[in-house]
Amino acid sequence: MEFRTAQPSDNLRCFEIETAAYEGDEAATLEKISRRIEIYPEGFLILELEGAIVGFVNCGCAHEVEMSDEEFKELIGHDPDAPNVIIMSVVVDPAQQGKGLSRALMEEFVQRMRRMNKTTLHLMCKDHHVPLYEKFGYRYLQPSTSDHGGMAWHEMSMPL
Repeated sequence: MEFRTAQPSDNLRCFEIETAAYEGDEAATLEKISRRIEIYPEGFLILELEGAIVGFVNCGCAHEVEMSDEEFKELIGHDPDAPNVIIMSVVVDPAQQGKGLSRALMEEFVQRMRRMNKTTLHLMCKDHHVPLYEKFGYRYLQPSTSDHGGMAWHEMSMPL
């Protein structure tokens, strides 16, 4: 298992994993993934197994957190020096799920964000993922006003 920062050439494989793992319109477009890698590669962590990308986490940073801000998903308003990390995708290839990879990915991501002196992590997830993120140390905040992809979302955070 290897972790590394994303490179522009990773965009297509990340898009493939994103569209395989997320339902309908909730997956980020290839353009959004490419932009996230270009603008903030330090916040785009790749997980590889045997040289193949099998998962990733990506984020942006902000001084004020507004989880339902759709423009932020394109890193509009992102400030790399801001203390609050807003996670946009945590995804493992469906063919590789159930092996503890998401836990390893999140643990590495948390360590990297701590080394960057970030103070909180924020994310949105669907109902069935709330218990998973609670196991990772996130605290449930509230139902989100976002209807991204036509889905119901929940906001969670974790102090670093």
